[in-house]
Amino acid sequence: MTTELAAYFDRIGFAGPPKADGATLDALCRAHTNTIPFENLDVQLGRKTARSQSEIHDKLVSRQRGGWCYEQNGLLGWALGEIGFDVTPLVAGVMREQFGDGQLGNHLCLLVRLEGDDLLVDVGFGSSLLGPMPIIRGARVDAPFEVGLTHGDDGYWRFWESAHSDPFSFDFTTTPADQSVLDAKRIWQETDPASPFVQNLVVRRRDGVLHHTLRGKVLTTASIVGLNSREIATADELVDVLDDVFGLDMPEAASLWPAISARHDALFRGRVK
Repeated sequence: MTTELAAYFDRIGFAGPPKADGATLDALCRAHTNTIPFENLDVQLGRKTARSQSEIHDKLVSRQRGGWCYEQNGLLGWALGEIGFDVTPLVAGVMREQFGDGQLGNHLCLLVRLEGDDLLVDVGFGSSLLGPMPIIRGARVDAPFEVGLTHGDDGYWRFWESAHSDPFSFDFTTTPADQSVLDAKRIWQETDPASPFVQNLVVRRRDGVLHHTLRGKVLTTASIVGLNSREIATADELVDVLDDVFGLDMPEAASLWPAISARHDALFRGRVK
């Protein structure tokens, strides 16, 4: 085992021993999703996200940050390959159902082939999918979410999640990823003023059967029984929530507070919150 792989196991609390089998795959997914949060703080702070495997490892493992799909599934995909899994990156499109093929590349997920089965593996969609999911039509409960897969006449699979809300989805095929599509969309999402990741702070983390989401200044916790939301009031409170709820030591996030407040006011002006 390399020191880099051992450090990743320490980061997520995986005790091993690692084997290219279903038990290891499930355990790694569960450990990762309960440890490393989804977050777009680098985008919000005007920084480049991690590109190379060494940069991703340094950010998510050594510096104990979170990341978005390209980083999260990039890290897990690398680890699975080191262990000996048959893993293939896939191009996906979040909200393709609503906005069409132009969404393709705004999400990276993984296909793992194991014992004759094709499995969807995804630790980069905000931690709703708790473990590998066979790529067949069906649904299950990964509390507090219900998650499922459908298959369309256009050949695309659709993964969806729901936790006391309308389903949120991404579409994909099992064709190996065209890296240029992912790269182009990542750059757009990282830099374009129209990108939702440029416009909005988003942090998500699973905590067992609870799931926390911070969008702007609204912190929502989903449980089996429902949703509980509250507004963050100050920049100092934002920094505390990032640390206490999401495990992110990011005092520089206080500098985002004026933009977060302005975006919140623009979205909710004249509406009941």
